[in-house]
Amino acid sequence: MNVNGQAALVTGGASGLGAATAAALQAAGAKVALLDINPAAVAASSASTGALGIVCDVADPDSAERAIAEAAAAHGPARVLVNCAGIGTPGRIVGRDGPLGLAAYEKVIRVNLIGTFNMLRLAAHAMTALDPLEDGERGVIINTASVAAYDGQIGQAAYASSKAGVVGLTLPAARELARFGVRVMTIAPGLFSTPMLRALPEEAQKSLGDSVPFPQRLGNPEEYAGLAMHIVSNRMLNGETIRLDGALRMAPR
Repeated sequence: MNVNGQAALVTGGASGLGAATAAALQAAGAKVALLDINPAAVAASSASTGALGIVCDVADPDSAERAIAEAAAAHGPARVLVNCAGIGTPGRIVGRDGPLGLAAYEKVIRVNLIGTFNMLRLAAHAMTALDPLEDGERGVIINTASVAAYDGQIGQAAYASSKAGVVGLTLPAARELARFGVRVMTIAPGLFSTPMLRALPEEAQKSLGDSVPFPQRLGNPEEYAGLAMHIVSNRMLNGETIRLDGALRMAPR
């Protein structure tokens, strides 16, 4: 799909992978709405990029519906959705203080998996009513998983299972939405220089980067955005999860 002039939604769009993807889409001529739960970050990103900023809780059906409606009123129905919103709260299943609180596990699943599905279902519904483009394509949805879906470490039970759910969602969603010309893909990033990792000490960041076989560094958000842009443009990419990790395989801890 040529995104020039098309409307696009990016969740988690006020920082990290989402912000880089929103910038790449905008540079290609898309009309971008960046959705994020952090009002201050939304305002700052919107002011700096010129994209439409909307405060949205992706896991809340009413909030998501309002955000999509607001974006559609400004830009028209979206043909592109990139789901980057997510959290990574760590916790051992059995820790020093006993079993992991169910609410902590539930929160990660709610944001990362249910939030992804919530945005996918709403955006896909709107896409099905659009006029078909070349090859009958009506839309593209890109979800974000993680290498933790395959190589989850100790303390990552909630995060890894939420991201494995996103991987498992990809093919059935692509198969179901194929008749409408809506593609569904997932990117599983490795270690990327996002706000969460940049909060670590410099020495810890270097150590993590050195664990990547090649290139021996943390990934740049722009590299994620570059893959997302290629997925949007390449109609044969559908129903697959692509690891973007420099051949990294995570150790148990």
